[in-house]
Amino acid sequence: MENIFIKRTERTPQIEFDFTKNVFALRGESYPEDVPTFFGPPISALQKHLENLSSGNIEFYFELVYFNSTSAKVIMKLFELLDETAQNGVSVTILWCFDPDDDNMQEMGEEFGEDLQVAQIKMCPVKSTTP
Repeated sequence: MENIFIKRTERTPQIEFDFTKNVFALRGESYPEDVPTFFGPPISALQKHLENLSSGNIEFYFELVYFNSTSAKVIMKLFELLDETAQNGVSVTILWCFDPDDDNMQEMGEEFGEDLQVAQIKMCPVKSTTP
């Protein structure tokens, strides 16, 4: 499967899906005008890739400085998809990166992580470099 790289814009996050290394990332802000159109193709490709895995390691970086409620639904779906993959025998680590001064983003990561059954979440306070 071909890797996916979508450069961030003012309203959309950078998407980096490296299928060969099983390293994935969303970085920046997420409030696209049409969330399903923006996220649909990359998430479909990710889902197809994950369905074919039964072992190995996955790292998924969430380095978001802001997202709207519709994007939150996409993030929730990603967490569910990653947890299902972990339940199938794949080691899944979710790295939730947030500015240590941003209590809201830290709490969002903690809330998303509460529903994980098998996948592991690591809270990663880092100073934001995203404009």
